[in-house]
Amino acid sequence: MKTIGIIGGMGPLATVDLYKKIVLKTKAELDQEHIHVLIDSNTNIPDRTKSIISRAESPLNEMIKSAKNLENSGADFLIMSCNTAHYYYNDLCQAINIPFLNMLEETVKFIERTYGKNIIAGLLATDGTISTGIYDEYLNKSNIKVIKPQQTQKYVMEFIYEGIKKGNFSMGTSRFLEAIKELKENGAEIFILGCTELSSANEIFNFKGNFIDPLDVIAERAIEFAGGVVKK
Repeated sequence: MKTIGIIGGMGPLATVDLYKKIVLKTKAELDQEHIHVLIDSNTNIPDRTKSIISRAESPLNEMIKSAKNLENSGADFLIMSCNTAHYYYNDLCQAINIPFLNMLEETVKFIERTYGKNIIAGLLATDGTISTGIYDEYLNKSNIKVIKPQQTQKYVMEFIYEGIKKGNFSMGTSRFLEAIKELKENGAEIFILGCTELSSANEIFNFKGNFIDPLDVIAERAIEFAGGVVKK
């Protein structure tokens, strides 16, 4: 089987969750039947949202460093445990000589296969992901309507940065759930957890509803691409 390379550290908990999902979703009865996975949890990568919104230090150089490190260490293809970081996806692809699966693109393909095109998706994500429109690009190609929080986006950011990233789970979900309520009231039928901290939060708080977890999607796609079998 092919070796998976994970560009991690964005954040560390999301990186752990992605690897855990790959292990749990792989059909295997022995250690030797699991997929070889290389992880570079590079916590030196600057914050992606700050770079996009505030023109702070770009994360691209450190991301390229991780990508090349994984390629040189034997990874056959790459995945990345950060939605916002996919803003730099094309630049990363140009810096390496191995395939790089796009989590956002794979997530939209999953939505289309599972729900069809006549579905309204609510996007829960960082200000960086929202402002770049990187999910819109793929959703628009599939003619899937997407809506985002307006009055409650600040609660999404608070939940991600003051809650999950800081390990402050006692903050709870009440204000974050206000964003989901707003999306529902505006017609959203499914909800994309468009930040991997939200994927981690889902593991902890077990959100109820039609939530699409891009980490689940890319974990299963990576298993298949590596030549493994996804556990049913």
